[in-house]
Amino acid sequence: MPLREDLLRYLNEDIPFGDVTSRAMIPDRRCMARITVKENAIISGLAEAEALCTHCGITFVRRVSEGADNQAGTTIPELEGLASSVLMVERTILNLMSRMSGIATTTRRAVEAARAANPAVRIAGTRKTAPGLRLCDKQALITGGADPHRMSLSDMILIKDNHLALVPLKDAVRKARAYSRYVNIEVEVETAENALIAAQTGADIILLDNMLPREVQRTLDLLVEHTMREQVIIEVSGNITPQTLESYAVLGIDTISMGSLTHTVKNIDISLEVRGAVSTVKIF
Repeated sequence: MPLREDLLRYLNEDIPFGDVTSRAMIPDRRCMARITVKENAIISGLAEAEALCTHCGITFVRRVSEGADNQAGTTIPELEGLASSVLMVERTILNLMSRMSGIATTTRRAVEAARAANPAVRIAGTRKTAPGLRLCDKQALITGGADPHRMSLSDMILIKDNHLALVPLKDAVRKARAYSRYVNIEVEVETAENALIAAQTGADIILLDNMLPREVQRTLDLLVEHTMREQVIIEVSGNITPQTLESYAVLGIDTISMGSLTHTVKNIDISLEVRGAVSTVKIF
């Protein structure tokens, strides 16, 4: 199977003309190496790292599973191959795994906190991903236990404030429904009254944006009063933090989407250590 185009692009970014250091010193030496996590973390990015290593002729042996919760000091995979190849791919795979594991770890903690408050609520990501890294960022969200939400603008109709600055709410939902019966329609609102209008006009999902918990509860009550609560999925979003997550989860909503899971990423400390030569090089 050919290497995924985005992964090849990441590698080529680091070796436009090859690795001159390894080429100068160790062109033919083989080695073993291990990749170790330096802090407690949920591991993500193993498939991407393995694909890059396989492309470079490196044997990649997994020692943990994708999504496993590992303690600091755990060996994630072990590698064996040409030392020049291992060192060439080292930074690319460490960058990917460190970022993806950071997203997965933060996501898993958010999922666990939300479910402790409300087992039915789901955590979701957003499109606030790093340009060029969306596939990896979304995979890390899934590894952490979250819903990836939209992959792109092509996936579903999401009517936001900037759309509503151009088209009235009722007209926007009706136009969206007329456009397709097979695509979900989500509407972003900031008031309970607009949430009710969106639901009554035919939206499938109502996104309550930047509402305080008491405003979310008022919206839910209004939808119940008009027998519309069971007709729509309720998502909340906007500046939700680990500190405020529980206060939203307990309200009986369906989904909490958090852009911070991918736009504010703390990389996990992961390192690669070469363990020595597999064979020696004859110098003539």
